[in-house]
Amino acid sequence: MITTKYINYKQILNLAGSHLIWLTVWCTLVAAAYYFFNWQWMTIPWLPLALIGTAEAFYVGFKNNQAYDRLWEARKIWGGIVNSSRSFASMLYAFDTENGSHPDLEEKRKRIVYRHIAWLYTFREQLLVPTEWEHISLKRHFGSINVKRNRLIKAGFPDYGRTSIFLHKYLSEEEFQLQAEYKNFATYLISKQAKEINELKNDGIISDFNQVQLQNALNLFYDYQGQAERIKKFPSPRQFASTAFVFNIIFIALLPLGLVNEFAKLGTWGIWTCIPFCVIIGWIYIVMELVGDYSENPFAGLMFDIPMLSICRTIEIDLLQITGQKENLPDPIASKNGVLV
Repeated sequence: MITTKYINYKQILNLAGSHLIWLTVWCTLVAAAYYFFNWQWMTIPWLPLALIGTAEAFYVGFKNNQAYDRLWEARKIWGGIVNSSRSFASMLYAFDTENGSHPDLEEKRKRIVYRHIAWLYTFREQLLVPTEWEHISLKRHFGSINVKRNRLIKAGFPDYGRTSIFLHKYLSEEEFQLQAEYKNFATYLISKQAKEINELKNDGIISDFNQVQLQNALNLFYDYQGQAERIKKFPSPRQFASTAFVFNIIFIALLPLGLVNEFAKLGTWGIWTCIPFCVIIGWIYIVMELVGDYSENPFAGLMFDIPMLSICRTIEIDLLQITGQKENLPDPIASKNGVLV
């Protein structure tokens, strides 16, 4: 997540700077052909081009709205996880035993809270696994660019990929070794929580009503996990995303062919003046396309993501304090270079 009030020039160039090169080359070629060879046959009227540009602007706007909806829904899901996690731990420590003090109550409570923290980091790590339509999975040049962006973001956060360390800390050795046996380890951890809470009820540590309330909280975590997995595993419909990209390229390719004749009316110098205007207009359309294209995948491991690591750390600190821990608490995740992960 970008945290700076305004995107700085480095972030803009990192996103769309390379497109300025081919835009400048194409616009210059059109202007040079018109100036040196007087190829007026290649120009097109401005009116149909303006209609294409207007239609493309609406289409890209529709795509960006859908991408924002996916991004905002992902943030609401993690916001719900924050609130439900606090409620879950608070209820666990608020419920009294039915048959007086239980000797293992504190240990059982802490084990359940620790397992929930492990679920947070496991779930986050599962959401970061790339899908075939995400930018990190692209081939050749574009794929290498996004891999570099991914590494640059991770470079500033030494614990970005240390999920196994968190699991070692918060899970028993037996549970930690079970990772290889489950394709969806996060789901297993919630089911394990349900079994342990049921044992608390069977042992008379909590009442039936308490058990129902805690199980409802676990059901919410299942809901949140399923909602996030739906966004992760179901892409923005490619018929919208891909056609918007194709139409954008067609419009930008036609743009200098329509502008050069208009600027030529200003005189010979106007032919060359059309180059920077073509580049600016074309680049604006490219940036609009890229903003929506990158925002539609909120769990891709790039700077446009939901800051899951920061959210997990916030919940971790809150839950550890609920257990009574006051010292050696982990530090909150801070943004670095204008990016919070």
